[in-house]
Amino acid sequence: MKEIFVDVNPYQVRVALTEDGDLLEMQVEARGRERLVGNIYKGKVKNILPGMQAAFVDIGQEKNAFLYAGDIIEDPSEFDFESEKKKTVPVQVPNIKEILKQDQEILVQVLKQPGGTKGERITTHITLPGRLMVLMPTLDHVGVSRRIIDESERERLKQIFTRLKPAGMGVIVRTAAEGLDEKEFEKELTFLSRLWERIRNKGNLVSAPRLIHAEETLLFRSIRDMFTDEVSSFYINNKQYYDKVRAFVDLTVPELSDRVVLLDEDEEIFDRYRIENQLEKAFNRKVWLKSGAYFVIEETEALTVIDVNTGKYIGDNDLQETIVNTNIEAAQEIAKQLRLRDIGGIVVIDFIDMEIIENRQRVISALAEACRNDRTKCNVLGMTELGLIEMTRKKMRQKLSALVETQCPYCQGRGKVFSELSIAMKIRRAVLRELKLNPAGLYCVEVAPSISRYVQNMNSNGDDLLPKNENVRFFLKEIPGMHIHDVKVLAMNDSADPMLLKKYVSFS
Repeated sequence: MKEIFVDVNPYQVRVALTEDGDLLEMQVEARGRERLVGNIYKGKVKNILPGMQAAFVDIGQEKNAFLYAGDIIEDPSEFDFESEKKKTVPVQVPNIKEILKQDQEILVQVLKQPGGTKGERITTHITLPGRLMVLMPTLDHVGVSRRIIDESERERLKQIFTRLKPAGMGVIVRTAAEGLDEKEFEKELTFLSRLWERIRNKGNLVSAPRLIHAEETLLFRSIRDMFTDEVSSFYINNKQYYDKVRAFVDLTVPELSDRVVLLDEDEEIFDRYRIENQLEKAFNRKVWLKSGAYFVIEETEALTVIDVNTGKYIGDNDLQETIVNTNIEAAQEIAKQLRLRDIGGIVVIDFIDMEIIENRQRVISALAEACRNDRTKCNVLGMTELGLIEMTRKKMRQKLSALVETQCPYCQGRGKVFSELSIAMKIRRAVLRELKLNPAGLYCVEVAPSISRYVQNMNSNGDDLLPKNENVRFFLKEIPGMHIHDVKVLAMNDSADPMLLKKYVSFS
């Protein structure tokens, strides 16, 4: 049983999809800072870079957007689907200087959010998503979602949309269209066609740079993309948005209206339905499996590495069967974690070594099967010569960690800090440096409590941190909340208040 939970507060909207109480997907959007992906702009070409086969386009944002030549020229090979035997040869992309001109005004759509020093990635191939289909006004193709497996149904849908679609336009049939009749398709196709006409007319009337059409906010994208017959309930904790959701659902899928439920606005619904706890675990580096095995996830911007270990799982009698069972369990959970964390790009998985080729194939098949439930396209490529399994997951939006986490200012993303011994050596160097620069008879060293205890233990064990000096005294001052990396050495007057010094710890 699938359910959708929407938590609305003055600062952000969070949407969770669960199945039998387990969190499957989580999306977050800050109110007032909605994502740009899907927005359509009229932009002006600012720079053309033939060496990169790209151009920078002003769309009115902080940085110019990036347009690759391959996102201008149509490539039919991108629209091949599993059931179609015919393959087309990819189009040779011409020099971008032959396609675009300086200061040219073009209609573009955002493919990828800006990040770091980069602006948005854009395309000239506009797509207008609906519940049952995606209209492609600039591409003349008909494709059917790979998640519709029945070949006869795929062929039926393809024939219907080949006949219904506007001339010169294309359609991708979504999973929600499976089993529906032609009248439903005609209704949505008419709406999307009229929407495109309004967008095109507005684009002809205004000058660049200008926003022409804004994509739906997270809440309404969730209704469009996730709220299907498989979802038994749609919970929301905000009366104002509840009314908007009911109106939208009554218009688009009236048969699901009674599944929209308003909860108490003062209630933390993510706590009530155990979502908050599961969400916190989604940021853990180490993921434990029910068997006692675990895997570790290391994320970078373009590559994610996953390392599987047996952990506490010892199996029964057969070592090879223990290993393959652990790997299969890990494969199923890895597919779930990739979807939950919304990790995209290249994924490399180091499963526990398997000697038997058949067992390797069992694990690869288990991973591919688990990825079938993912709404985002996944491709399990197989095993490398080093025994690593490679796969890709399409980048649709920022991953969950990028939306709710920020880099640690102390470790700079490394995930590690210096050892206590290293900090003790840092104290030694800092004190000796201060002795030379600012000679005094009394010094106070401010450190974190854990470092203070470590230094005291060193001294009590006879491992003096500082050389003996009868003319100089050293005191430790514990600063609660101070980071362990921080060390501050203060030269003090010999006549310092004795009562004050009693609060400090001598380590000379």
